[in-house]
Amino acid sequence: MGENRPAQRREAAARPVEAGVTTGSLARRLGVSPTTLRSWDRRYGVGPAVRSDGRHRRWAPQDVAMLEEMCRLTSAGVPPAEAARTAQEGVGRNRPEPEPPGGGDRPGGLRSQAAGALPLGDVRQECRGLARAAVRLDAPTVGDQLASLVARYGVVPAWDEVMVPTLHAVGRKWESSGDRYVEVEHLLSWHISRALHRATEPVGPVGTPAGAGPVVLACVPGEQHSLALEALHAGLVELGLPTRMFGAAVPTEALTAAVRRLGPKAVLLWAQTRSTADLPLARHVADTRWGVAGARSHPAVLLGGPGWAGRPARGMLRPPGLRDALETLSALYDPPVPVTRS
Repeated sequence: MGENRPAQRREAAARPVEAGVTTGSLARRLGVSPTTLRSWDRRYGVGPAVRSDGRHRRWAPQDVAMLEEMCRLTSAGVPPAEAARTAQEGVGRNRPEPEPPGGGDRPGGLRSQAAGALPLGDVRQECRGLARAAVRLDAPTVGDQLASLVARYGVVPAWDEVMVPTLHAVGRKWESSGDRYVEVEHLLSWHISRALHRATEPVGPVGTPAGAGPVVLACVPGEQHSLALEALHAGLVELGLPTRMFGAAVPTEALTAAVRRLGPKAVLLWAQTRSTADLPLARHVADTRWGVAGARSHPAVLLGGPGWAGRPARGMLRPPGLRDALETLSALYDPPVPVTRS
């Protein structure tokens, strides 16, 4: 018996990992989809620190803490790659080099240091020219660069790795300089919106899932910030998925009527601030039914934006980023549409 004690101790030491949280349970706890957790592991290395034998992943307490922090950061608007790096540093884990968007070599160089007059920090090289053009209020150059980014890389990489970091840099400059840079933020936001709208213009026949309801995108009543919702709309169009974009501050009655008329596959409600996040409205939309008796349908409801952070909503997902929202929505269709760019 005594000679087996070392092996028993090793087995006991492994039990906390084996008894860790499953991916499905953790996804429900965080309000994201299991697909999101797997893609974060693949792209940013935020998977379980210790992997058990077999097919099923188990998440230890430090893994859970890391992902909770990543969800908090992404809900606050931090780009996923930056949020992953910060969350891993918080639990003392080294971050492996993530895969580039769409696979292959990362275009435009890996990363850059601070660019020009804006505190861009650790972002793509393409942010440098865009930030400088925005500070100069050089609208033609800003427009051309944004159009080129979307055409070359696709909506998701352009949004996550260039548009959002540059907007954050302008916002930080504005906060530290009074109102000196508010015009820069307005100009940049307008041109980003214009570039995203152009990305939704049809360029040929689009194959959509037969007989599938659309994805309804709407800001909750009182919410005027719709730029991230425009990015999601452009991403859905890029994937060929049916979508209806209703934009800012949609009244409750109008939203409910649209859901009943369209019979959507999903409804994503955007709230930028806690003051606009309306859980009773979200539950009302989730409970909306249509169809004949015995075959009634209802939409999946997703909550987007930092306004929903820390507000539990049973049965509703809170995708923390653009790619995660697209992966969650595309998985609702049969067959699922892969979130890649050809």
